[in-house]
Amino acid sequence: MTISNGSPSIRATAMPSRASKPPGANSTSSPTGARSTRRNPTPPSSLHHATRRPLRWLALGALSAAACVALAFFLNRETRPTSSLVSATPTVATGCEKRLLSDGSVLELNRGASVSVVYTPTERRVRLLSGEVHFTVAKNPARPFIVSAAGVETRAVGTAFNVRLAAAAVEVLVTEGRVQVTPSLAPDSRSSDTLAPPATAALVSRGERVTISLASARANVTLAPIVPSAVTAAEIARTLAWQPRLLEFSSAPLAQVVAEFNRHNTLQLSLADPSLASLPVIASFRSDNAEGFVRLLEATAGIRAERRSDTILLRRANSP
Repeated sequence: MTISNGSPSIRATAMPSRASKPPGANSTSSPTGARSTRRNPTPPSSLHHATRRPLRWLALGALSAAACVALAFFLNRETRPTSSLVSATPTVATGCEKRLLSDGSVLELNRGASVSVVYTPTERRVRLLSGEVHFTVAKNPARPFIVSAAGVETRAVGTAFNVRLAAAAVEVLVTEGRVQVTPSLAPDSRSSDTLAPPATAALVSRGERVTISLASARANVTLAPIVPSAVTAAEIARTLAWQPRLLEFSSAPLAQVVAEFNRHNTLQLSLADPSLASLPVIASFRSDNAEGFVRLLEATAGIRAERRSDTILLRRANSP
């Protein structure tokens, strides 16, 4: 990230090394005209150093390779899903997390979401115990992917959808393909692996949403048909605004960057010094990396951060 504050840029350029002859080597010509290289005999006193030098370079090369691997891991670790997860034991997301299942399906958990995963030879089942999760399902018609949330089942073969379990309702939003949504008390909700819906189920396609009242799902009565409603691209974006994404700015004022950052996080940034509002920022950062962004401001822009509960106040470092 670059903070534009009028200071000149400093660039470091690696210069290629020139090829040189090894010490003590002389070039001669053979009778056939081909050139050959003849080394002078190595003095006995230099044999010890000559044998150690290759080992020293090998050690340095190994350290450099290890450093490159560590750097590559650091640069990519935030954008890749975590290791495979198939466990009946509930797990809780402490932040926005991305988890990779053993079949290649991906779960994106909002903060506080809790899930358990159970795979069998005939089905892939995830139980949403609390919160909100976006699912990207690997295609496998022989093993349907089923998400159960407070008695409401969402069944998919290969698609992407968002499920939010609230206090009074379950909301399902489809972002790719289609799913079948069925309250668990509906007849035949588990009798088929196809998408042929029971009377109380609904086929929900891309760009549609359904909301199931938990009181209705739990009631031992005949349920009315579920009717999906269409949603706009703007509504989908608002619903999924909690998902981490890469935010990029080119000479944007700091006030705009702060506002965009606050839109994606419960941790809020506040400009305690109004003069910082127009500070131009050139940056690319993950929307959920609040602390990292603030540390960069402190290190490069002469800004001091004051942390108060779920708010970080930003002011100039030389201000009282």
